[in-house]
Amino acid sequence: MCRWTRYSLHIFIEVSLCYCIMTTANVSNIHRYSFVAAMSYLTLCQISRVYIFNYGLLATDFSGPLMIVTQKITSLAFQLHDGLGRKDEELTTEQRRLAVSVRPTLLEYCSYHLNFLGILAGPTSSYKDYIAFIEGNHINVKLIEEHWKQRGYHKFPDPSPLRAVANKTVITFVCLIWFTGVTKNFPISYNADDKFISEACFFWRLCYLFISVHASRPKYYFAWTLADAINNAGGFGFNGLDTNGNLRWDLLSNLNIWNIETATSLKMCLDNWNIQTAAWLKSVCYDRAPYFPTALTFILSALWHGVYPGYYFTFLTAILITLTARAMRSNFRHYFLSSKRMKIVYDIVTWACTQLALCYISTPFLLLAVEPTIKFYKSMYFHFHILCALVLPVLAMKNLKCVEKVAQIDRTSLNTNSSNTAPNRRQSKKEQ
Repeated sequence: MCRWTRYSLHIFIEVSLCYCIMTTANVSNIHRYSFVAAMSYLTLCQISRVYIFNYGLLATDFSGPLMIVTQKITSLAFQLHDGLGRKDEELTTEQRRLAVSVRPTLLEYCSYHLNFLGILAGPTSSYKDYIAFIEGNHINVKLIEEHWKQRGYHKFPDPSPLRAVANKTVITFVCLIWFTGVTKNFPISYNADDKFISEACFFWRLCYLFISVHASRPKYYFAWTLADAINNAGGFGFNGLDTNGNLRWDLLSNLNIWNIETATSLKMCLDNWNIQTAAWLKSVCYDRAPYFPTALTFILSALWHGVYPGYYFTFLTAILITLTARAMRSNFRHYFLSSKRMKIVYDIVTWACTQLALCYISTPFLLLAVEPTIKFYKSMYFHFHILCALVLPVLAMKNLKCVEKVAQIDRTSLNTNSSNTAPNRRQSKKEQ
């Protein structure tokens, strides 16, 4: 059996297994069984990949398509649970929109998971959006959602994706040139090189970190933009009209390059990076986790990506830095909104801090292994870890004191109102 046949077989096994679960499981547990089965099979395949192939080799194999299929399987299972096993008032607006109230047939299930438009690089789409596309009414559905007639558009717009595909093709071409001409000149592994660490000062190591991580991004921009363009060329991805009445072909877009490169907060970057995966994590984990949703979401993201230790260094560090950044923003941002000049200064400083934090977070993800990751952290003196460990408890104590102070004021106000109300009641009784 050839290698690619074996790779394809893994995808068919997971899809077949989860289809059996979908048709036989009770709706109250269908999402749990499907999630455990899909993630377990993906993890076993990721483990086999690490031990079968050379440790650091990022060869093209079945794990990428299997990751996309796992997203689709689990998303559909949760959407079926929302549509068949929960009351309408229990759902959020987004869960209500995506809920599926009829179990798919075998043909529909296989078509959704194995269609040629997204089998290799995705991106993930919702089941309802895909079925609307297959049935040919996705344009009408999106225009009805946009209330295009009420907005003054009496002529049905031409939904041609030509301009969107052309724009995205140009972006992929630029990213390809950048990758071949720049990225290879700044290898990420050099951040953990012994000679470089010993000879370069901390400032130059920080500068190289910034350049090398930014130089590595175009390969992701290339893959995700090309995948988006392929779906658009096939007619899938229409998302209604923007405020100016222009067609939007961003239903499946996986990134916003400008917002990533100009992000002034980790949230802004995460909201515009790998958008469809972030939406999947939000729908199956963040919105449903009863406790510690941020930490559980990052851990699930690490598990979904694979079993390389660098992934776990990245996402565990991201939990700490995200919580700290969120606390600092809520405590200090309002001081810089008093004037336009102060806001500009704030944006510049937060942009620099955000970009450096992203470089610090993502480098272990690219290094993969434990040894180079530890070397990298040592060369950076663990500075973000230490800063977060010092700042986060202080801000947490400050917020706790503020909450206690507000609660005390509320109790005082309540007691005052009660004492003022009692004499009035006695007076009204005397008058009666």
